[in-house]
Amino acid sequence: MKKPKKVLIVCYYWPPAGGPGVQRWLKFVKYLPEYGIEPIVYIPKNPEYPIIDNELLKEVPKHLQILKRPIREPYKWASMLSRKQTKNISSGIVPSEKKQTLLQKALLYIRGNYFVPDARVGWVKPSVKFLNKFIQEEEIETVITTGPPHSMHLIGLGLKEQLKTSLKWIADFRDPWTTIVYHSKLRMTPKTAKRHKYLERIVLDSADKILVTSPTTKGEFQELTKSLIDVITNGFDVLENENLKSNKNFTISHIGSLLSDRNPQVLWKVLSEITKRNSAFKTALKLAIVGRVSEEVIDSIRAFGLEDNLYLEGYIAHKDAIEMQRASNVLLLIEIDSQKTKSIIPGKLFEYLAARRPILAIGPEGSDIADIVHKTKSGSFHTYNAEDELQKTILTLFEHYQNKTEALQNGDISAYHRKSLTKQLAQRIAE
Repeated sequence: MKKPKKVLIVCYYWPPAGGPGVQRWLKFVKYLPEYGIEPIVYIPKNPEYPIIDNELLKEVPKHLQILKRPIREPYKWASMLSRKQTKNISSGIVPSEKKQTLLQKALLYIRGNYFVPDARVGWVKPSVKFLNKFIQEEEIETVITTGPPHSMHLIGLGLKEQLKTSLKWIADFRDPWTTIVYHSKLRMTPKTAKRHKYLERIVLDSADKILVTSPTTKGEFQELTKSLIDVITNGFDVLENENLKSNKNFTISHIGSLLSDRNPQVLWKVLSEITKRNSAFKTALKLAIVGRVSEEVIDSIRAFGLEDNLYLEGYIAHKDAIEMQRASNVLLLIEIDSQKTKSIIPGKLFEYLAARRPILAIGPEGSDIADIVHKTKSGSFHTYNAEDELQKTILTLFEHYQNKTEALQNGDISAYHRKSLTKQLAQRIAE
């Protein structure tokens, strides 16, 4: 029997951390052994995760080798000033500049200028020292780093510089680096911004292969480097929904973080106008917002008179989120109205696909989200200025609800199953 190929995966977010950033590599390591690859995961021993989901610990493969080393994080000290603000910043929930308090501005300035590329940079040097010895002892030929946080890529860079041609390094970008929306909110000096650009460029040029989660990110990176870049999107690994449940309410659900900038006032306006004209809609509507949400978003919803229809719940376990997706009439997918977010494909999109409920997506023109929604025939995509079109779509969905004629979406989504995506990854590792 052929000996499995050992691959070391360097990541920060790992169960019991919650959120979409955990799912990608948790699922990859689940299926990699089927393709002759033995994954070894390297994670911090004492991390500060903004979201905890202990249920995800049950999904970690029993025989997976996991290496843990201590990490010193400034968020522990910052939380002594304000635990809530520190968690929000760590999660990427940053209020608009006009609404930032003096403390928030100070925390953002410190985070943006004293910890480059991020607050986990102190883990880089000790990790490189430890892993250099481990890689040589275990005869590991391939290392994969996944970010954000992009300090993980600096670990890969350090190992590559020391081990040179004996090591193949794959850098996996779940999100862009310098073009991600919250990057510009970190109150960086020009010198710090230039440092980020330098680090981004050297990582892209030094890695043997780059993985990204969207075609637009690939295009952006191709303008910066000659390294090989492949797109492997996120995906789903849940049983597809086969049975529709009758809902008492016409439930439109958003499951996941809603940042200050991800606030679709056009949607709240449309829903408000329909409730004013249609009493049946007003009675039946349930707007379920589940997960971390900015106060600015909540204030907007209330300002449009939708408070009685609003259902708020904080972060829930992943398995519960899946059940809620399946019980909804419409699944809401929101992306910030900016050209910088065209490349962002939220991980929940793929679990929405598996739920087979109609997806109502709103985002910038030319978004990669639109391509997937249309290709899979899983719902509709709207820009922020398509008010009339959005209203027609919602009324059509409500009519189906009233007539009890809802149907499962039946587009082909097999390419986005985690096992299919892991097969692509295994091929990239073998190349």
